[in-house]
Amino acid sequence: MHLTIGYLYGDLMNIYGDTGNIIALQKRAGWRGIAIEIKIKNQKSKIKKGECDLFFFGGGQDQAQELVAKDLGESGKGKVVKQEVERGVPLLAICGGYQLLGDYYQPFGLPSKDGKPHSGPKLHGNGLFPAYTLASHDRMIGNIVIESMFGKLVGFENHSGKTYLKKDAVPLGMVKKGWGNNGKDRTEGCIYKNAIGCYMHGSLLPKNPKLADWLLQKALEVKYGKEIKLTPLDDSLELKAHEMVVKKFG
Repeated sequence: MHLTIGYLYGDLMNIYGDTGNIIALQKRAGWRGIAIEIKIKNQKSKIKKGECDLFFFGGGQDQAQELVAKDLGESGKGKVVKQEVERGVPLLAICGGYQLLGDYYQPFGLPSKDGKPHSGPKLHGNGLFPAYTLASHDRMIGNIVIESMFGKLVGFENHSGKTYLKKDAVPLGMVKKGWGNNGKDRTEGCIYKNAIGCYMHGSLLPKNPKLADWLLQKALEVKYGKEIKLTPLDDSLELKAHEMVVKKFG
């Protein structure tokens, strides 16, 4: 078996160690004899329908997000990614990637003459996740533990953007420790079909092997059109790291 992972803007959106998620997917697939090809999709790249079996989209600085938001719309990549998710292709988006796959991200603009910040131009997303994000002066940083359909998930968040889910949106989980989407409603992330967006760095997947395997399983099932059961792995070290975070912060 073979899977192709599309790393969206891996040259620009790769802060906070998010590339570790790609490594985790690659290793967990390889240990099962599943070949993995990584394709970095940057501003110069095109994405063809059916080319990628799984997408990953990491976080980035505001300047990088501006470039990426523009390219997502003008190049048509945003439309293709949304169409692929609609047919079941799994996706994991972290922080900035999560924000840019919502309706929009509203950043601050340059300070006005009185020194106060004002709203800058909206960075329009592709609307995959029914959510929008507003810039804030609150830095939401620290360990995060949530309760989700995958059980407890652990990670590390570091964001000032506040994301608000729209009506009927499904959160990835509910916050037990940390800030989550906006620090108010206790939701964290969003899940749509086989696509997940969240603020959980860490990297997320090495400490949450069940989630990593879910993404691989869904990718294989969509590609090969049949039910897939992954060979179990010895996750004792991964689970020990996971349980340590839950015990300390959850």
